Amino acid sequence: MSFPDTRLRRLRRSEGLRRMVRETRVLPEDLIMGYFVVAGKGVKRPIPSLPGQYHFSVDRLAQEAKEIHKLGLPAVLLFGVTAKKDPEASEAWRSDGIIQRAIQAIKAKAPELVVIPDLCVCEYTDSGHCGILTPDGKDVDNDPTLELLAKIAVSYARAGADVIAPSDMMDGRVGVVRAALDEEGFDQVAIMSYAAKYASAFYGPFRDAAGSGQFQGTRRTYQMDPPNAREALREVELDLEEGADIVMVKPALAYLDIIRLIRETFPVPVAAYNVSGEYALIRHAEKAGAINGPQVIRETLTAIKRAGADLIITYFAREAIEKGYLD
Repeated sequence: MSFPDTRLRRLRRSEGLRRMVRETRVLPEDLIMGYFVVAGKGVKRPIPSLPGQYHFSVDRLAQEAKEIHKLGLPAVLLFGVTAKKDPEASEAWRSDGIIQRAIQAIKAKAPELVVIPDLCVCEYTDSGHCGILTPDGKDVDNDPTLELLAKIAVSYARAGADVIAPSDMMDGRVGVVRAALDEEGFDQVAIMSYAAKYASAFYGPFRDAAGSGQFQGTRRTYQMDPPNAREALREVELDLEEGADIVMVKPALAYLDIIRLIRETFPVPVAAYNVSGEYALIRHAEKAGAINGPQVIRETLTAIKRAGADLIITYFAREAIEKGYLD
């Protein structure tokens, strides 16, 4: 049947009708909030490149975690920020390291909150790269980096992490991390792999916030080439074979097609990272009066969920729940 018998506008006539037939809903339990942890006490310092976001000291972050858990947020993704950097990223695996202490403090305040430390060393190496450099300093040395990542992952698990999230994009890292966790008795700690992480220009504000923006050379030798889609399927398949429990696409908005492709190919939980540049673009456009911020945030999160993401990592998470941007 066609017009005039078929009138699709009938079900758009009121908010009640629209809600009844809505196909995609973003719920609080779909969201993961990202946080940057710094040294000190009593610190909640604005991050200029990420308006509305903060550097938290461990004590302030623990209180923040308690608050967001009461709001219904299920999980946090943690990034450590340190001024102490060296070629081996030695600050990353210390039992009293900044992320290790943050995990313990959060678990003390909100034991049911899922704590996910990002597993990468770009914040801890003096090169700013995501691994140990080759002897000539021109590239990241894949296999020695795997040993380092495994060591850090075990230290996070000992501190109480629920999920480990390798973001380095080294070949074979999921298998090595899985083996190390299992060997140390942490077979119940899950892995959320940054499986399809692209060499994107949308990471700029994050690198400023994490103190990992100063590096020579390129990350394009290990992060994926943006034009490639089939390669993402290969990356995901390998990570799943090596033991990943959840796979992630990063960034989200410029890669909605990749989210959909992975969702339709693999029957596993899929996460998507609504990254810092995507966040900052909305914030700056909102400040300029060019967009309605709340509506664009709602539309953005809905688009990522509609593309097929089960979980969305986003700096909008707390605000979206507190201010009622979700359905």
